[in-house]
Amino acid sequence: MKAQGSCETEIRERGQLTIPKKIREMSHMEEGQVVSIVPVGDAIIISPKRLQLGEARSQIMKILKATGLSPDEVLSGLDEERTALFGELYGKKSR
Repeated sequence: MKAQGSCETEIRERGQLTIPKKIREMSHMEEGQVVSIVPVGDAIIISPKRLQLGEARSQIMKILKATGLSPDEVLSGLDEERTALFGELYGKKSR
């Protein structure tokens, strides 16, 4: 029985593994991103490695440069995004 959203892929000659696009998108994995691989019994868990502060700062600066937004512009919509995400995950916020 396959887990929901699971896919099959093949391990290549040098141990290379392609993570299917739909799994990369669901997991927010991008080209060049470092992942952690953890053995768990007969299975493995592959997850994005958490960014260190310097790496996070670099990623944020790259995004700001690519979008042309200022830090203030990005932060101005943060409360609205949090409220929308909360609503999606837990339903309407009660006051």
